[in-house]
Amino acid sequence: MYQKLVRKEVMGILEKEVGSFLEKFLTPIEKIWQPSDYLPDPSSNEFKYDLEEIQTFAREMPYDLFVTLIGDCITEEALPSYESWLMGVDGINQEERLGWSNWVRAWTAEENRHGDLLNKYLYLCGRVNMREVEITTQYLINDGFDLGTSMDPYRNFIYTSFQETATNISHRRVGTLAKQSGNGKLAKMCGVIAADEARHAKAYKHFVAKILEIDPSEMILAFEDMMRKKIVMPAHLMRQSGQKAGELWGHFSDAAQRCMVYTGQDYINIMKDLLDEWKIEHVKGLTEKAEKAQEYLMKLPGRLQKITDRVSTPDLQFQFSWVKS
Repeated sequence: MYQKLVRKEVMGILEKEVGSFLEKFLTPIEKIWQPSDYLPDPSSNEFKYDLEEIQTFAREMPYDLFVTLIGDCITEEALPSYESWLMGVDGINQEERLGWSNWVRAWTAEENRHGDLLNKYLYLCGRVNMREVEITTQYLINDGFDLGTSMDPYRNFIYTSFQETATNISHRRVGTLAKQSGNGKLAKMCGVIAADEARHAKAYKHFVAKILEIDPSEMILAFEDMMRKKIVMPAHLMRQSGQKAGELWGHFSDAAQRCMVYTGQDYINIMKDLLDEWKIEHVKGLTEKAEKAQEYLMKLPGRLQKITDRVSTPDLQFQFSWVKS
């Protein structure tokens, strides 16, 4: 007979393994890369040449690709919101130094390096209106966000599995396009960030897989609920000077689509990958309601594909205040 488990009970079961999660999916601070490893050294005799190289390639970057890079940086810089959100999830006690709160702190510490690296790169490149970028970042943290997860750990782990995979794709593609144009420094920066995001995505997908073993019906229902709402990116309330919260997101998303860094097709592909990763089609022992959710999830990629095939990306470029004219 199916017995509904309490979320905190399940999180308590998994909390005993957090130490192994830290070892498996995160890198010790003394061993992991730091932003200064990839940025020119101001004390070096080569600094002015490195700076000239950075600024030359930045001027040559296509507008939409450059805007996507800036938006990716801003998304990473809004990290305080993400940590505070996760610390409030049911089953995470931020007063404890061990367990899930330790995971959130360690994950945040790794993620924090991403914004630091990209922000310094943008400052050095000479093509960015840094004050406008800083205004957008402050607004993004000030406005907060609603991921549609409430404080439910199941929905939050679904969300982070999806979102970390999406950020891996975005950073990796920016890096690939940079490399194709000869911009090796930026390519390396985006590459190491993307590698971090891939590890983090693997971790959150592992958490979901473990919960599917313990509480399959409720996790399937949480997955269905998140996909019915549609996964929103953490910067969905992005704005620039003079705008209301969220007004800039559509323009940023269009730019990312036009330069093929992150597209509607990627959303579908991530969905398919998660279904395969978690073997959703083969999960057994479900309640009747969860079986219907399972059926919905398996049909969803096909439905989304039909919609995506009919949607076209606007050709008109939006002028972002972030870029110097």
